[in-house]
Amino acid sequence: MKTTLTAIKADIGSVGGHVRPSQRLLDSVKEHVHQHHHGLLIDYHVSYTGDDIAVLTTHNRGESDEEVHRLVWDAFQAGTEVAKDQGLYGAGQDLLKDSFSGNVRGLGPAVAEMEIEERPNEPALFFTADKTDPGAYNLPLYLGFADPMYCPGLMLSPKMSGGFTFRIMDVSYTGADKVIDLNTPEELYDIAALLRDPERFVVESIYNRSSGKQAVSVSTTRLQNIAGQYVGKDDPVMLARVQGEFPATGEVLSPYEIAPNVAGFMRGSHCGPLMPAKLNSKVSYFDGPPMVSCAAYCVHEGRLTAPVDIFDHPFWDEVRKRAADKASDIRRQGFFGNAMLPQSELEYGGIVHKLEDLESRFTIRSQ
Repeated sequence: MKTTLTAIKADIGSVGGHVRPSQRLLDSVKEHVHQHHHGLLIDYHVSYTGDDIAVLTTHNRGESDEEVHRLVWDAFQAGTEVAKDQGLYGAGQDLLKDSFSGNVRGLGPAVAEMEIEERPNEPALFFTADKTDPGAYNLPLYLGFADPMYCPGLMLSPKMSGGFTFRIMDVSYTGADKVIDLNTPEELYDIAALLRDPERFVVESIYNRSSGKQAVSVSTTRLQNIAGQYVGKDDPVMLARVQGEFPATGEVLSPYEIAPNVAGFMRGSHCGPLMPAKLNSKVSYFDGPPMVSCAAYCVHEGRLTAPVDIFDHPFWDEVRKRAADKASDIRRQGFFGNAMLPQSELEYGGIVHKLEDLESRFTIRSQ
């Protein structure tokens, strides 16, 4: 049977700054979806990562369905009213437009969707990240789907030996979706050349070349491209099908052991390690660190099993400790060098105006 997985996430209010949604806010989103999903959704699950609320839904209405997107948009609007009533920080922060216009793409929330033909057993992973941007998934996806050092299934499984197609988006181009399809293994170097710049080039989706079936969908929203100014980090979501003709769960997860340095952290303007966090974790140190959570599901006739917290394991405790050490190390650099993003990526306008003011004070010294 065909099933659509739709994941939508947004920051609509938080307690104590960028920390986590209040329980009342979270409950209001759950209650709205519960009251209005009948006849529309097959199943759903609401969770949070840091200060973002995520709604994962299943249905048979296809991608970008207006009614499904409207349901979640309205749930976020209802939650925003609760956030305002409680005086939460950043109430409605990611809802960048005043009205719904067919689907939530381009309105602020992060969206990842896949319409799939369900396998007899359909394991899937739902990744949610906070205090970082969509390019944070670039390296884990490259290693998990293209590097046999991390994904031995590329050597061992005939179903994956034909490689994968990476669809990569140039998110700096705002006129329309600008994408390129590149194939592994023969175009590995071309893929690497793009993915090394995660602020511009982002993996949007991945497909098994032999079967043509989609394995991955990543949200590619960059909020400043919508608002024209900094309004918060992009906080991406990702859906990944695993096992069979796709990498195994452990192969997709293995690259997160690196805790690679990514954009984000305080004011969205720094670099820090991507920490694999338990589900429903809050933000803390230096408005971070950048974090990623993962819920494992099986999908059967559109129904979701209860999620398994894939990073809630003693192994990942050690990774978290190492990520904390990396975060402390890079923070010791303060504003200097690669501890902060380059000028072209700084998302707060203050330093841009400061540099413009200083430019007028420079003089050209004669030889």
